[in-house]
Amino acid sequence: MRDKIIKKPERTSCDWESDIGQKPPKNTSRIIRHRDSFGWSSVKTDRYKKDDGDWSSVIRRVLVGNRGESAKFELRYFEISPKGFSSLEKHKHEHVVICIRGKGRVVIGEKSYKIGYLDTVYISPDTVHQLINSYDEPFGFFCIVNSKRDKPKLVKKTASSKNKF
Repeated sequence: MRDKIIKKPERTSCDWESDIGQKPPKNTSRIIRHRDSFGWSSVKTDRYKKDDGDWSSVIRRVLVGNRGESAKFELRYFEISPKGFSSLEKHKHEHVVICIRGKGRVVIGEKSYKIGYLDTVYISPDTVHQLINSYDEPFGFFCIVNSKRDKPKLVKKTASSKNKF
């Protein structure tokens, strides 16, 4: 079954999220069942960001944090197709990335690191970063961020950094 990409009006957060077609349920406990191909029950597939830009072949799924929970964080799953990449950006909020599918590269500052299954990356505030899939299989990871956060600022690659990554 193919997931639909659904648009929702903008909100104050930096992210674009799916519309589940109804009011978010009250803050209740629930189980979000894993399905095949790194999908979860009642979780829609969204574009990585609202606007196209300096990124390619990325989807996201918000598991916790956009359905009426009182949590001060969001748990999101991102997947980058082979040869895809996220934006090179920085922002004031921190986040954690946990690789759960395939392998990829993470750019932190001026360095690039290979990450694989269950490797965990902490990205501190105001740190330039990017996630890249230079491999032949999907690169999937959980990303944990504050539910209220600033918008990312895109960073232009310098001539010297273009050859590094």
